[in-house]
Amino acid sequence: QSFNLLSTKTIFENVALPLELLNISFRKKKKKVENILNLVGLSSKLDAYPSQLSGGQRQRVAIARALVVDATLLLCDEFTSALDPHTTFEILELLQDLNRRLGITIIFVTHDINVVKELAQDVCVLDQGKIVEQGSVETVFTNPKHIATQTLLAELLKNELPEFLEHQLHSEG
Repeated sequence: QSFNLLSTKTIFENVALPLELLNISFRKKKKKVENILNLVGLSSKLDAYPSQLSGGQRQRVAIARALVVDATLLLCDEFTSALDPHTTFEILELLQDLNRRLGITIIFVTHDINVVKELAQDVCVLDQGKIVEQGSVETVFTNPKHIATQTLLAELLKNELPEFLEHQLHSEG
């Protein structure tokens, strides 16, 4: 939910921190940080500080820091909750791109059913800390069995139905 960047360190230093903890040589560290910042679209921000970046850029730095150690799994907890809808869309696109390009598995926790719809292939629905339903997004969305899933999907339908009906009225008229 928060980016947990060190405000007194540059973007380069924030992303390089895990590599420092692993005692990676400066030359290798510099190359890895530059490559990952390029991958997340922030190669021009090496010397900037977190306070000089937008929320979406800070989220990209946090993602870069997590991936700089050649992670094969990325865990994102409410990663879009502090972002506006446009920036959320950009971060979702970035994560989809990283999933394709790097082959990483992304596990994310969210209350935003639209994020699940856009990003997930499989879904687990939790209620009171227990998994109450799981499966492919298509299966769970088209045939929700648990009341918690039905409630989440009702929110999605409520938000999309007016837009769908508006589109239908215009296409018929």
